[in-house]
Amino acid sequence: MNQMNSPLIRIGIFYDGNYFLKISDYYYFQHDRKARISLEGLHEFIRHQVAEEEDVDVRLSQIIDSHFFRGRLSATEARDKDRLFHDRLLDDILMNMGIATHYMPLKTRDGRLQEKGIDVWLSLEALELSIHKSLDVVVLIAGDSDYAPLIKKLNTVGTRVMLLNWDFKYTDFKGENRVTRASQQLLDQATYPVQMHEIIDQGLTDGDDLIESLFVNTPEPAAFPSTKPVRPTGPTAAGPVGTIGMSTIKNLKNGFGFVVMPPNNLFFSYADMSEGDFNELQEGDWVEFTVGRNHRDEDCARNVRKVDAPEIPDGAEDDDDDDNYGDEHEEHESASSPERM
Repeated sequence: MNQMNSPLIRIGIFYDGNYFLKISDYYYFQHDRKARISLEGLHEFIRHQVAEEEDVDVRLSQIIDSHFFRGRLSATEARDKDRLFHDRLLDDILMNMGIATHYMPLKTRDGRLQEKGIDVWLSLEALELSIHKSLDVVVLIAGDSDYAPLIKKLNTVGTRVMLLNWDFKYTDFKGENRVTRASQQLLDQATYPVQMHEIIDQGLTDGDDLIESLFVNTPEPAAFPSTKPVRPTGPTAAGPVGTIGMSTIKNLKNGFGFVVMPPNNLFFSYADMSEGDFNELQEGDWVEFTVGRNHRDEDCARNVRKVDAPEIPDGAEDDDDDDNYGDEHEEHESASSPERM
């Protein structure tokens, strides 16, 4: 290994935000680890990985710039989709990490919100900063082939490119198969392609502290404060908005679920938890909730928190609805449910 008088390795990190959040969602909802990616832990991993590839002491491997690019909803759209809290939470994390944020408005095309221009903006910033700040290594957290011209250009100015990439597939809450895989063009042109899925799985198996630090170990902050009112002694029917109710959970799927409340089960997502971790919920658990309204002006459950099962008086029925409704309502809601962070 080179000695401490070796030149400093200057690192710049560039996030395709939508890609990164998709990766974080995968580890939180699909992977056995059930935790989000920690940006602080990821940056420490990057320093060690660059030091290993560049053959220098890790103290000479320093991140001097980091940038996060993402399409963003307007304030009104974020409010209507219950995204304001989680967007602000993400901003707080990025700000505290010193990561510069770059947002572009999401555009509606053919009835769908789409992200346009982010790849071009990221590429221009990465190239300009590599030249003006003399970055030795650019770490690219992205998977789209649109970034191939950026890597080619960085190669011409002598900046090495480390590509953090993931390869996995799963079935989402709609029953659709999802595949995430980096473009082969990026893998072929990057100086240091890093197969993160393999490194993480192996590191978790081996109990590697550096890999463990890649994950957030604290529950996500709640979107709604816990009021902890006096709890009923049995199942309660949904009433007007703001009514406190209690019932059981059914049809939990990858960040979404339903509170049993005939005739219309109440949809909720991880963002509606007032305390506790969504991933610790199980079907049949008792929860307390507040009746709310979603962006389709339909009843839903807010301020959801797990509670002990009540003592139901003898002769009282546990009013669970038929299973058919939950499946039908889930399909209806899933198309309009809030995006996951």
